[in-house]
Amino acid sequence: MPLADARPVAMITTGNRKVAEPFYADTLGLRRTGDDGFAALFDLAGVTLRLTEVPGYTAPPHPVLGWEVADMEATVAALTAGGVAMNIYEGLGQDDRGIWTAPDGSCKVAFFNDPDGNGLSLTQIL
Repeated sequence: MPLADARPVAMITTGNRKVAEPFYADTLGLRRTGDDGFAALFDLAGVTLRLTEVPGYTAPPHPVLGWEVADMEATVAALTAGGVAMNIYEGLGQDDRGIWTAPDGSCKVAFFNDPDGNGLSLTQIL
C-alpha cells in the first residue's frame, strides 16, 4: 500500500476557531505548533492535528477523534475539573463519571464533545 507507512494527519472542523482553539490548547492541553493561515496546527503525540474553520459547520453524530490514555479515572477527573462534561448515553451502562467498561473487561471508554459538538473519546486498554 502506498500509505502503509505514511504519517497520518488528523483533521477537526470547527465553525469558530476563536472558540475551538483555546479548548484544544488550554482545556485539552495540546501543544500548538503553528498556523498556516487556514488551520491551527497542534501536536498529537507526533501527529499533526489541523483545526480548520468552515462557516456553518455542523458536527456529525459520531466521535471524530480519540485518545488512548494510561489512566482513565485520572484523565476524566482532570478534564472534568477543567470544565469538560462527559457524555452519558442512556442504556450504555456507564458509571456516574461517564466511563464505560467493555463487558469482557478489555478497555474503558469515555466520551465528550468539543465546543462545536464534535464527539471526542478516551480509551484505556486494560
